[in-house]
Amino acid sequence: MDTSVLSQYCPGMEWLNYHHLLYFWSMAREGSLARASAELRLSQSAIMGQIRALENSLGEKLFVKSGRKLVLSETGRMVYRYADEIFTLGRELQDTLNDRPVGRPLRVTVGVADVIPKLIARELLEPAMRLPGSISLVCREDVSDRLLAELALHELDVVLTDAPASSHVKVKAFNHLLGECGIVFLGNPELVSRYKRGFPASLNGAPVLLPTENTALRRELDHWFKENDIQPRITGEFDDNALMNVFGQSGAGLFPAASIIEKELKRQYQVHLAGRLPQVQQRFYAITVERRLVHPAAVAICHEARKLLG
Repeated sequence: MDTSVLSQYCPGMEWLNYHHLLYFWSMAREGSLARASAELRLSQSAIMGQIRALENSLGEKLFVKSGRKLVLSETGRMVYRYADEIFTLGRELQDTLNDRPVGRPLRVTVGVADVIPKLIARELLEPAMRLPGSISLVCREDVSDRLLAELALHELDVVLTDAPASSHVKVKAFNHLLGECGIVFLGNPELVSRYKRGFPASLNGAPVLLPTENTALRRELDHWFKENDIQPRITGEFDDNALMNVFGQSGAGLFPAASIIEKELKRQYQVHLAGRLPQVQQRFYAITVERRLVHPAAVAICHEARKLLG
């Protein structure tokens, strides 16, 4: 459909010629007219003609001369960033469609940060399994930085973690906040009966098990303890939430958990509630390489997670 037809449906709107934009993007990406000509299999004059047409439609110069070379103008650099996102998104759409040929399951590859409790990971991933048709779910668990590196290489569709991608990680990624929930402290019946009264002040001097310092939840808890002048007796620190739960079940200390899995933890580990700490929130994020969620499974995960986490 050409722009004249589009304007009939949406009068008053200006339409970008994506063929012109593609030639500009190719030349900017390749760094020279000759290489763009070879990639596109078009003459250099044809490419420059298309780029000139784009410049005329935008009313801005996209390239300027620097010696004998053409380099991007300030406007050209801005247009290139948008073009790069547009055509990257187009490739992602093709990849997504190619991953689900007729008669074969839709494949979704999810990176789950090792700081996410397994019960919460299951809750977040279940909506993808309920999509119409056959779904093939691949889960990879690792530290966030390595998962983000795989995401940048398009080896993952989405990464689930407890913190947004930090600026020191050189990955073009977009953070999608799924939601947050309060924290509860659980423990075996004997410990809970001893420290439930006066909670949370009763945590001062109480034996507690905590996630290690590299987690967002630990940082939030440490900040809250400091702000409220509470000094628990830390009897264990754990990278693995499931292991922390087992030690908590045995009576080694009270332990924190996201409120959304309180009921399941009580059932699995026969632990009781010592108290709620709604002032401390645990957040969850989906991280993708596209600004908008594209993969159907990633869309389902994020949509249902936001309802679950409020």
